[in-house]
Amino acid sequence: MDERERLAARRPALEARATVLRAVRAYFEGQGFLEVETPARVFSPGQEVHLDALPAGGGRYLVTSPEYHMKRLVAGGLPRIVQFCRCFRAEEDGPFHQPEFTMVEWYRAGGSLDDLMRDCEAIVAAAARAVGKWPTADVPARRGGAAGVHGLALDGPFERATVRDLLRIHAGVDLRGDESEAEMRELATRAGCRVAPDAAWDDVFYQVFLDRIEPHLGTGRPTFVLDWPVPLGALARRKSDDPLTVERFELYAGGLELANAFGELTDPVEQRRRFQTEVACRKERGKAVYPIDEKLLDALPRMPPTCGIAMGFDRLLMLVVGASSIREVMAFAHDEA
Repeated sequence: MDERERLAARRPALEARATVLRAVRAYFEGQGFLEVETPARVFSPGQEVHLDALPAGGGRYLVTSPEYHMKRLVAGGLPRIVQFCRCFRAEEDGPFHQPEFTMVEWYRAGGSLDDLMRDCEAIVAAAARAVGKWPTADVPARRGGAAGVHGLALDGPFERATVRDLLRIHAGVDLRGDESEAEMRELATRAGCRVAPDAAWDDVFYQVFLDRIEPHLGTGRPTFVLDWPVPLGALARRKSDDPLTVERFELYAGGLELANAFGELTDPVEQRRRFQTEVACRKERGKAVYPIDEKLLDALPRMPPTCGIAMGFDRLLMLVVGASSIREVMAFAHDEA
């Protein structure tokens, strides 16, 4: 297929993309959000162990997320902000991943995770209505998970479940959250998952989650997964009534991970400690180590209690148009540019 034919085939999805973008922007405008822009080239792209940044010259990197600068804006007195941002991550390519993609990220100072969950429900509804896919979205077999080809109900509140409950139901194991690496490997074995004898805590968790939990998420209607273990929420605050978990949720829908939200950590001492832990982990795994963002740490004491979230805009498009691959909703994938 030549380029003209390829673009002609994608035209309906590209038209839907523009329509959904207008609908999502209208939602945020109606909620009183200020749309902002932050730098694409930064000195500190983040320390998250499973993300690698692309060098951009002059000691800078392309952003993996606009999170750090958006938090500085909140700390600077902008309580309700949103950004439609191009993000870049090395080594990401597949049906749901591209090294360059679009993120919608927003923050609510004084807001709660419940507020963000209601935002997600409203945004999915707005996107689906905009392209005539309300109240049911088509889920193709290639990303249908355990349910295969089916329709996904988008009306009404989405399902909610905790990480611990899901592990108990689908993997038959009980998670405290402070297990040693050896205990986590034993937990994975009991769940019927094969992991390397020296696998790290987070790698073991995600292996169990991917094998036993993720295929069951968001099959009948979208699902919020809440209350993540502390090691998996480096930028999130601990729950006041459960110090082994953090205020975090992820949203799954029709075989897609759509969004990741935090009750934001604002303690600079604790945040520095977590950054240093991630730096050590990156060094141990032979990954590039990026500078700790001192400007963010300086801003945190001025940041009010805030919740923030990032949603994959391309995946939102995949959901409402029934696409099997992220390439179907982009004009140019990375190898077509």
